[in-house]
Amino acid sequence: MKTRRWLSKDEDPLRQGVSAAQKAIEAAKLSVTDIDLVLNASGTPMQAIPDGGALIAAELGMRGKFAFSVHATCISFLVAFQQAALYLDSGRAEHILIVSTEAGSRGLNFNQPESALLIGDAAVAVVVSKPVNEDQRIVASGFSTDIHGIHDAEIRGFGSRLRVDNAADHLDDFKFDMQGLKLLRGAISWFPPFLESVRPGLSTSAEGVDRVIPHQTSKAGMEMMARFWGWEKMVVTLGDVGNTIAASIPLALHRAGMEQGETALLVGTGSGTHYGALIVQW
Repeated sequence: MKTRRWLSKDEDPLRQGVSAAQKAIEAAKLSVTDIDLVLNASGTPMQAIPDGGALIAAELGMRGKFAFSVHATCISFLVAFQQAALYLDSGRAEHILIVSTEAGSRGLNFNQPESALLIGDAAVAVVVSKPVNEDQRIVASGFSTDIHGIHDAEIRGFGSRLRVDNAADHLDDFKFDMQGLKLLRGAISWFPPFLESVRPGLSTSAEGVDRVIPHQTSKAGMEMMARFWGWEKMVVTLGDVGNTIAASIPLALHRAGMEQGETALLVGTGSGTHYGALIVQW
């Protein structure tokens, strides 16, 4: 990994996400009033209450439109994309805004350089709209949670299980704790059968897929995925921006520059341990 970017102490991840949202809406040749639903798909919450989706909608000046969060750590964007497709298929929405804004640098434990040097900050936004033809669709999808890795990557604080008035006595509980080797070993065991459940043969071949858009976990994690599909089809941003949590897949998707008619595999793992995969035809 060559570079990664962190917000300064004066920069706001909410403003970062809203800026990305405004650019996405403009790129879609829409206005804020055209957006029917906002999905905040961020692994690092901006605050506990109110919900991050509502905060983004408020900054955009939206009223009367639903906004909420979809949280599945690093694969939050994948889950939000799936949810957006369900809303579009049901006719309940025409244009959906997904925002992934990450400031993971603010919860790092610098006594754990493996993760402290890996995480980068980023914000990405995507507008998902009703397809213009029947070929534009999710071809296959799957999600799973391997509970054996539940504590291998976590921040124990900032919820109701630990009292904030005692935070000074256990500051490390309010920082990111990652057991990278255990996560990798778990993924090596559980990820191939998960991929086979999404589509038979997917753990050994990307046949019929033009680009593989993976969550940018780590150098070892990317090498594992390259053993499945090879480097040629994989879009890699890890060396440029680090692991940007839920923003990593849409950031790599932007880098890929998909063309109409092409097919992409969006795939990744997240703390939990969550696995997710979507095969999408553009």
